Amino acid sequence: MLLFFHTWLCALSFLICAPAFDAKDKLNVLFIMADDMRPTLGCYGDPIVKSPNIDQLASKSKVFLQAYAQQAVCGPSRTSMLTSRRPDTTRLYDFNSYWRVHAGNYTTLPQYFKSRGYTTMSVGKVFHPGIASNHTDDYPYSWSVPPYHPASFAYEKEKMCRGSDGKLHENLLCAVNVTQMPLATLPDLESTKEATRLLEAAARAGDAFFLAVGFHKPHIPFRIPQEYLSLYPLEKMSLAPDPYVPPGLPSVAYNPWMDLRRREDVRDLNTSFPYGPIPQDFQLKIRQHYFAAVSYIDTQVGRLLSALDELGLAEQTMVVFSSDHGWSLGEHGEWAKYSNFEVATRVPLMFYVPGLTTEFGWPQAGKNFPFIDVFNQSEEVFKAGSVVRNVVELVDVFPTVSYLAGLRAPHPCPDVSFKVQLCTEGSNLAYNFGRRERGRDSEAIAFSQYPRPSNTPQVNSDLPDLKDIRVMGYSMRSWDYRYTLWVTFDPASFQANMSDVHAGELYMLEDDPGEDNNLYNATHHAMLLRKMSYFHPHQPDWRWNLRQQLFYINAEMKASMTSL
Repeated sequence: MLLFFHTWLCALSFLICAPAFDAKDKLNVLFIMADDMRPTLGCYGDPIVKSPNIDQLASKSKVFLQAYAQQAVCGPSRTSMLTSRRPDTTRLYDFNSYWRVHAGNYTTLPQYFKSRGYTTMSVGKVFHPGIASNHTDDYPYSWSVPPYHPASFAYEKEKMCRGSDGKLHENLLCAVNVTQMPLATLPDLESTKEATRLLEAAARAGDAFFLAVGFHKPHIPFRIPQEYLSLYPLEKMSLAPDPYVPPGLPSVAYNPWMDLRRREDVRDLNTSFPYGPIPQDFQLKIRQHYFAAVSYIDTQVGRLLSALDELGLAEQTMVVFSSDHGWSLGEHGEWAKYSNFEVATRVPLMFYVPGLTTEFGWPQAGKNFPFIDVFNQSEEVFKAGSVVRNVVELVDVFPTVSYLAGLRAPHPCPDVSFKVQLCTEGSNLAYNFGRRERGRDSEAIAFSQYPRPSNTPQVNSDLPDLKDIRVMGYSMRSWDYRYTLWVTFDPASFQANMSDVHAGELYMLEDDPGEDNNLYNATHHAMLLRKMSYFHPHQPDWRWNLRQQLFYINAEMKASMTSL
């Protein structure tokens, strides 16, 4: 009880509170990450997707409705979130470098908890595997024990999908009979089982723990249990509201979705590169499979939360749920991630904190997260509990989780922080807890970026190697606008030339929430650059540049409307 009161008091008073408890009283953390999951969830207002278990978690959580990734691709986004450093500081824009060697020896979120006496454990996809995490998921720096990876994931890129010809293929659409799969299971089923086992061991040990569970879906291929398709009859599926490439979209901004094109069933469609649309009947099937994959993950989350509850851990464990980035489902004629658009950068983000986010006081064992069968769920609809509508970022997760658990939040990073091991480029969101949001904050900004090898779509436009990057798209999302500049980028020096603009995008979100009407004007932008160089000619921070430009754009638009 002392721990919960201390956390609640700190959040209300906005103080930088030191831990006021012994090691045995620490708040545990269950950190759940989905892969490629946009906020297509009932608690985010989606009318189609069935996600009762995540919705139930949201009903007892602080839910951030406008949370954004810093780069819409797995490795850079996960490294950014877990170090609380932006991609220009991790210097990871692809999958081919390890930040501790390539950029700086930055402390990670689990490493910070480990250094404070927690047992830290990883299940499934938390860090991006491979070079980006030193082929070890950053063990032993971040984890107390070697990370767990499900054995069945070895078959994820094999020919596992039975086609109409009766043969196995490497398809995008891959709903399967689980009993016929190698090992008679799937990766996320294995991860749920292992995470439950670790929770049971943690409950017996009684030590403070940080357990990160990374589910692999709804990442493609959609190798999911086939029964989940029945939740989404094809005749009830609809196309994206804006399924065509907008006429004002700069070619450099377009994502040609090569990872889909490489799948056998998509390749058989003979869609022209780069803009040729996928046939509408196949688009409906992609959307059906994506939604089914989300419901499949919802079931895994429900089983995990139910285990947490039944073990009596829900009263002393913070639960964080998020994703590494979103996923385009046909909007703007695009699929997958790999862009700066809303659908690619926006993610779900929620924090359950015992005694702080629960509406009716302290949680009671066994009554917080009863498992809900998505195939037999009742008519009860869970809505998000306390919501925050203002814009936040995934780099905010590290300081927020640390603070809410009772640890000191890392200090803000200096302008140049390559030699600083522990600091944050995000914000501590704890001030949002224990009170209602006071209204819109026009100063709240989320920054994202995406690299390109050229001004026109190439086969490597989705994920260029560092050496091939020539253009960087820096994007700023406020309450009212999304503003993106595509500028020259030097991969050798990691420097962007903000005065060498290749293209720009400006979307007024109140009238254009789908980001389909680009209002950017190159001539107008040149005038803004001259104004800004007069006021601050040597400012190197691209975020400062974008803020100032958006300030001038906003001011001039208001002036032009006043003169009408």
